[in-house]
Amino acid sequence: MAKIFKITGRILGKDEPMVFTKECRALKEEDALEYIYSDIGSKHNVKRTLIKIEEIKEISEDEVTDPILQKIVAM
Repeated sequence: MAKIFKITGRILGKDEPMVFTKECRALKEEDALEYIYSDIGSKHNVKRTLIKIEEIKEISEDEVTDPILQKIVAM
């Protein structure tokens, strides 16, 4: 069964660090981290070494704020 993870962190290397919070659906924590590195790296054109993860935690379906994930959970 897939879980929902909330990941917060920073993107370094720019003029000032960018803070992000993303939610994703994955089977395990390592898969969620891989998705975040891939997604942020491609959208912001930064290397994985410049993405610093500060917190990763599993959240319940009621705590989801991403509208796309809410629709997936509701199915």
